[in-house]
Amino acid sequence: MSELIHARVQEHLRRLRLTHVQGRLDALLSEAARREWSFLDFLDRVLQEEVTAKQGKRIAMGLQIAHFPSVKTLDAFDFKCQPSLDARLVRELATGRFIANGENVLVFGPPGVGKTHLAIALGRAAVEQGHSVLFTTATSLLAALAKAENEGQLAERVAFFSKPKLLVIDELGYLPFEKRSAHLFFQLVARRYERGSLLITTNQMVSQWGSVFGDDVMAAAILDRLLHHSHTLMINGESYRLRQKKKSGLLGSAAHPSTRAQEGGQD
Repeated sequence: MSELIHARVQEHLRRLRLTHVQGRLDALLSEAARREWSFLDFLDRVLQEEVTAKQGKRIAMGLQIAHFPSVKTLDAFDFKCQPSLDARLVRELATGRFIANGENVLVFGPPGVGKTHLAIALGRAAVEQGHSVLFTTATSLLAALAKAENEGQLAERVAFFSKPKLLVIDELGYLPFEKRSAHLFFQLVARRYERGSLLITTNQMVSQWGSVFGDDVMAAAILDRLLHHSHTLMINGESYRLRQKKKSGLLGSAAHPSTRAQEGGQD
């Protein structure tokens, strides 16, 4: 290949923003010559490498935007330790079809049973499938909405949390909401209703949400929208960290209930 043609191809690749192939051009040409690829084989390899590279960059950017607090995957989740969990439903949710349909996911269970792990893992799977995702805790979410309301920017903040195709809200119910916070949460749920999916983890059954929100009527209105198009996951197992402490001998075979209540967990 003449230097002129080589330079022209490199310039075309730059203008087309095929940056991965631009950097790999000489190596690909050498491999094509060595393996005696056909023109179609060479084109197939060039396009495959560029698509793979762009996909990797898109996923990395999506994960950064999502603000996941840690790296959790479904492959790393120990389903055997939580036999009450519907593993088939989890695998189905990992396909992302619930997001395409604007459906919600509610994950119920006590502290430490893996709720946060599942939420992050399903969120990561959604990013890999091309969906926009944002992760937040319920406390951080309500604090952001309250601050925006005080500053006269509530509409903009609600719009921000309404934009992702999947909004993951972790640890709902660990702290009760003030009445005003419940109203703010309702506004967000109503804004996303049938437009975007919510994935919520909570340690409170729906019968207790009146206490969580400090208003039975408001709780019913929120649940009405959340449950209309939804999937529920129930985890009734033991805390992961409590189990590890038992194995290490730090606790007896049966922890006192007050000890259990004080234990945190890998939510």
